Amino acid sequence: MANSKYEYVKCFELEDEVMFPNFILVSINACKLSKPYDVNALNLMNSCAVAVLQEFADVVLAYGFSDEYTFVFKKSTKFYERRGSKVLSIISSFFSSVFVRKWREFFSQKEICSPPFFHGKVVACASIDALQAYLLWRQNICHLKNQYDQCFWRLVERGMNEREAREFIDGAKKRDLNDILFDEFNVNYNTLDPIFRQGSCILKTMVGAVVKYTETGAPVKRQRREIITVHSKKIASTRFWNEHSILLKELGVFVEEINNVKPEYVRSFEFDSKLMPSTWIVVRIDGCHFHRFSEIHEFAKPNDDRALNLMNSCAVAVSEEFRQDIVFAYGVSDEYSFILKKSTDLYERRASKIISAIVSFFTSTYVMRWKDFFPQRELSYPPSFDARAVCYPSTEILRDYLSWRQVDCHINNQYNTCFWKLVASGKSKREAQHSLKGAQLQKKIEELAIDYNKLPVMFRQGSSVFWDRVDNVLIDQESGESSENYGKVFVQHIDIIGSTFWLEHPGILDEKLYVSKKC
Repeated sequence: MANSKYEYVKCFELEDEVMFPNFILVSINACKLSKPYDVNALNLMNSCAVAVLQEFADVVLAYGFSDEYTFVFKKSTKFYERRGSKVLSIISSFFSSVFVRKWREFFSQKEICSPPFFHGKVVACASIDALQAYLLWRQNICHLKNQYDQCFWRLVERGMNEREAREFIDGAKKRDLNDILFDEFNVNYNTLDPIFRQGSCILKTMVGAVVKYTETGAPVKRQRREIITVHSKKIASTRFWNEHSILLKELGVFVEEINNVKPEYVRSFEFDSKLMPSTWIVVRIDGCHFHRFSEIHEFAKPNDDRALNLMNSCAVAVSEEFRQDIVFAYGVSDEYSFILKKSTDLYERRASKIISAIVSFFTSTYVMRWKDFFPQRELSYPPSFDARAVCYPSTEILRDYLSWRQVDCHINNQYNTCFWKLVASGKSKREAQHSLKGAQLQKKIEELAIDYNKLPVMFRQGSSVFWDRVDNVLIDQESGESSENYGKVFVQHIDIIGSTFWLEHPGILDEKLYVSKKC
C-alpha cells in the first residue's frame, strides 16, 4: 500500500490474534438455507468441507450437520499469524466459493437462485478438554435439531403451514419427538441415515499406499495422508479419538469420557466482540493470492477491465443484499471497502458475523457471475478473499480512509502502468522492478511517453458504489396517476478525495440526511 498523509488511519486497525496455546476453531452457518436435512444439501456441505481440508494443511478435523460446519486447526498452527478475522474470512470465503462451484454436482436439475452465503465465528478452546466439550455439544445439538427438523418438515409436507407445524410440536412437548415420528409417520428415528442423526466428521488419516513394486513383484507401501468422511455416534469419545493417530498427534489426547456439557461453558470460548457503537464500520476485503490467480486466468496487464467490472458487479450485489446497512463502497484492483452506517445494528454489530457474511456473499457472487465477464474462460480453481472490520469514529476520519485508498489506487496504477510498459519493451520483470526502484513515477511516465490522463478513469480513480435516489414515475394503469421515488445503486469512477462529490451527495455520510432506500 502506498505512503500518503492519510496513512494514519491504519492506527484504527486492531489486532485480533488468537493467542497460543488456544485451539482455533472456525464455525460457519448457512444463511437462509431451507430444509437443511436434504441429503443432497448435506453431501454438498460435506464435499465443501473436504475441499477445505485439502486446501489448508493446518485444518485437521471438521464436523458438520444440517447447515453448519466447524473446522479445527492443529494446535501449533500459525495460519495467517492466528489473526481471527483473517482465519474466519478465508475459510468462509473458500467454503462459499466451493459451494457454488460444486452445486451442479448435487443439484443437476436445479439452478442456484441467489448467491449462498455463510456467517461464522472463531472459537478459541483453551485446552483439549474444552475442545472435547465443544465437539460433544455440537453433536448433541445435531441430534436434537435433527429430531425437530424431521418432525417439522414432515408436518409441512403433509399440509400444515410452518406456523401450524411449530405449534403442533410445541403443543406435543410432553411426547418424545421420536414418538411423534413413529406415531404420525411410522418412522423409526434410529433407522434414519446416520448422516442425519450423527452428522459428518471429516478428518485426515494415515493410510498405506503402494508406491512401487520390487523386482520380485512385491508391493512397497508408504504411509500417506488421506481425507475420510465418517458418521460416528460419538466423535468426542476417547475410543474414536484413539483410532486416529493424526488427531492424537496434532490435537492431543482425550483423558476421560464426558457425557454431559453445559452450553454456557462452551459458548464462553467464542472469540467474538461487538464493534463500537456509533462508529462507521468499514469491511475491507482483499483477494487471496490474486497475483497468481490473475496470471493463471490470463488477466490483461496492467489492468483488466473485465476483472474490475466483475468486482464492481459483486460490490453492487453486496450493497443490494445489505441495503439497510451499506451506504458506500470503494474498490480498486482485487480489493473492496464497504462502509456500514454509524447506526447499523447488522448482526448486533458482531464483527465475526459481519465480516464472514459480507466476504462470503461477495465470493459466491464472484463465482456465479464469472461467466458473465469471462465467457470463454473457465475458473481453474475456487477464488477466495480475506477480510477485516475497522471502526472509524468520525466522518472526517472515514473520508481520510477513503482518500488513503484512492491515493493508493493512483500510485499503484502509475507503478503498474510503467512496469508493464517496460516489460512490453523487452525488459524482464526483474529488470523492470530495478528500473522503477526509487524512481519518481511521474517522471518515469513522461520518459516512457505514457499519456496517463487518457487511461480509463476506472484504472486511475477506482470505482465508487453508492445508493442514490432517482425519480421514476410509475403510472397506474387504472387511475392514470401515481409516482414513486426509489433508490438505485450506481457505480461511478470519480474523485472522492475532494469535497465536490460529497457535497453533491450529502445523504451518503450524513446520518441526519440519510433516507432509507427502497428497491
